[in-house]
Amino acid sequence: MIDPVSRARALSGDIIAARPEMDDLRRLPDSLATRFRDAQLYRLCVPREYGGLEAAPRVTAETLEALAEVDASAAWCVMISATTGVFGAYLNSDVAGSLFRDPDLVFAGVYAPMGHATVEGDSYRVTGQWKWNSGGQNATWLCGGCVIYENGAPRMLAEKTPDHRMMLFPAGDVTFLDTWHTAGLRGTGSCDIIVHDLAVPRSRSISLITDKPRIKTPLYAFPIFGLLAIGIAAVASGNAHAALREFAALASTKRAPNGRTLNERGVVQSVYAEASAQLQAARAFLFSEIDAAWAQAQGNCEISLEQRAKLRLAATHMTRTAAEVVRTVQDLAGGASVFVTGPLYRRLADSQTMTAHIMIASATYELTGRALLGVPVSAAEL
Repeated sequence: MIDPVSRARALSGDIIAARPEMDDLRRLPDSLATRFRDAQLYRLCVPREYGGLEAAPRVTAETLEALAEVDASAAWCVMISATTGVFGAYLNSDVAGSLFRDPDLVFAGVYAPMGHATVEGDSYRVTGQWKWNSGGQNATWLCGGCVIYENGAPRMLAEKTPDHRMMLFPAGDVTFLDTWHTAGLRGTGSCDIIVHDLAVPRSRSISLITDKPRIKTPLYAFPIFGLLAIGIAAVASGNAHAALREFAALASTKRAPNGRTLNERGVVQSVYAEASAQLQAARAFLFSEIDAAWAQAQGNCEISLEQRAKLRLAATHMTRTAAEVVRTVQDLAGGASVFVTGPLYRRLADSQTMTAHIMIASATYELTGRALLGVPVSAAEL
């Protein structure tokens, strides 16, 4: 049986060796993406029916944590491609099989409905530009969310909201724009992608609002947004745990003018201990809710609205707590942390960039609060 966590840890040396090239290219080098593909890390959420791992969410989270302890950008790219693998459970079996049985498949894309898709017979005519396309330059297939237009107007759902679907297309049909110039998550290659007037068969589209998974196994009872959110949280967790270790190593050698090392100062000891407790508590909350949701999925393949809200809340809390923890130890490190080549600078920039993702943005507290207080919330939002 494949152990993805062990495979992720075994790639630590490859990730470290690739980091200079990753920084120069501002994306994953193809050689590193190939290692991830060959280790089947991109197939964590692909159905077993198509040769995927169909891993339990806890396993996926622990795998992403292990990668992020080495490099958050590398883990982020695996997270995006791995979670996109759930599409295999939604597509019809012929289309899903033709895509996901390919051992060279690397999937990536953007959920946000930034594109325009016009109904045209058995196809959609798609035009759009999507931001935040992490890992896309290593992908063989991509996807982008589109608002559906019919008879010149957006097609509306019963809830009086525009219908939108994910469109799947070969990477060769995409134009990449060099827009990813950041300090944080620099190596993810999260640049814009463009398609223009592209015909996409209806069978190569899915709705994250109205479609139900064709494969009725526990993993696909998980809401896609919840799975994506816990993936982000796992990357944040691994990054923050590594920052704590890297600070501890620095604190044992950095000396003040009086000759004492940083780790001998009482204020440093106290703040470090508190930050460590905050991180461990947030992680415990995250994995407790992952396990609770998984228990529901295994029991009846239906996760309650309350549990969906708790899952998103725990993921948001983990990601944002992790960013605060990294900021805390960066502050304790003082001047040693300001250099771009230093590990704490990278950890801080990566952790802060993660908090910008819409799945764990501060607005999620309002969304989950509504659900937990009994105020009506659409299950599609969670």
